[in-house]
Amino acid sequence: MPGLEHAPLAVMEDRLILHIVGGDSRSRAEQSRLAFALGHHAEVYADIAEIFDRPPREGVIVACEETFDLGVERLIDRLGEAGIWLPVVVAAMNPDVDDVVRAIRGGALDFMRLPLDAQEFTRVAQQLLADAGRHSEARRRLVEARQRISALSRREREVLDWLSQGLSNKAIARALEISPRTVEIHRANMMDKLGATHAAEAVRLRLEADYEEPLLGEAAKALRDLRG
Repeated sequence: MPGLEHAPLAVMEDRLILHIVGGDSRSRAEQSRLAFALGHHAEVYADIAEIFDRPPREGVIVACEETFDLGVERLIDRLGEAGIWLPVVVAAMNPDVDDVVRAIRGGALDFMRLPLDAQEFTRVAQQLLADAGRHSEARRRLVEARQRISALSRREREVLDWLSQGLSNKAIARALEISPRTVEIHRANMMDKLGATHAAEAVRLRLEADYEEPLLGEAAKALRDLRG
């Protein structure tokens, strides 16, 4: 495997558990062999249905190719609905920077280029060991916030968006060309659906639903570096 002969037998003292989902059997085998060679552990799953059948409780999910055909955001939402809050790394052949941006904005922790080599795996492993726990909690909040906000009507979402900009009910009414009383009704319904007791809590949920991983720039830069 490219680069493996130059890699140390262990990347670091900590050990990752990787749950490799999707892709073809050859790709899954190559990824798992590299993980074991570098001192980590790997479990493989043919597709997303298989990981739902035996949900993992620790480690990191490596989602390959068709696993995220409907988008990383939808994949992560489905995992959250199944009670799986593990960090997600996306892996694909020949991604470009826009692919990385979309994946990480959708909630992925990182993006790996296939076929993997030891250099790329080491970079991602170091990132995962440093940030996986924090990211899992952030992703749990993200999924829960998205689920609550998805229950809002279009007008309730508009009120929330304007509220997040710091506008008063009267200012929102002018922006939406409706009465302040109507804004109050939409706002009350919105707060009830979100389970928020005050405006700051509703705004926080909106911000969490729009969460963008701060390591986005680092992942995109790493991909550019790999591609030369």
